[in-house]
Amino acid sequence: MFEPSDLSSKPAQTNDQTAQEKGKVMLLARYEKPWNPFREMESVQSQMNSLINQLWGRQPVRTENGESLGVTEWVPLVDIAETDQAYLIKAELPEIKREEISVKVENGVLSLTGERKFEQDEKKQKFHRVERLYGKFTRSFTLPDDADDTQVRAEFKDGILTVQVGKAEKTKPRQIEVKVS
Repeated sequence: MFEPSDLSSKPAQTNDQTAQEKGKVMLLARYEKPWNPFREMESVQSQMNSLINQLWGRQPVRTENGESLGVTEWVPLVDIAETDQAYLIKAELPEIKREEISVKVENGVLSLTGERKFEQDEKKQKFHRVERLYGKFTRSFTLPDDADDTQVRAEFKDGILTVQVGKAEKTKPRQIEVKVS
């Protein structure tokens, strides 16, 4: 253990004055933050995300100066909500034409597919940066057991695809009369 008295036997020279002459003693100790399990979990999650991205081939796109631009695979963002009568799925599909969107229900799975194409102007513009992602996408959602796949409607307006999947009517219990023969 370090004792301040150790300075008096071997004083450190600072501008021709010893620490003892200044009357000040500086003790240096490394401060360690208390253990925080949430910080540890964030670190593990970050490492797992990195590993999964490497395995799936979704590495962040980097520019020449090292800026990270995100992953190279584009998928539209969705909101899923539920009412008493139906399930609602809203997908953001900016700059996509209605003809390039497909909505399909098969074996209890709702699939949204399409493509956002990169279109260059006829003016032959020179791009300095392209950060928006383009390409084909597929989003698939397993429908709940009470979803009725015969009651599916889709509407596309202002870059938002709204899919409504109706709920099947709940079968009401009924009393069956037993006859005596």
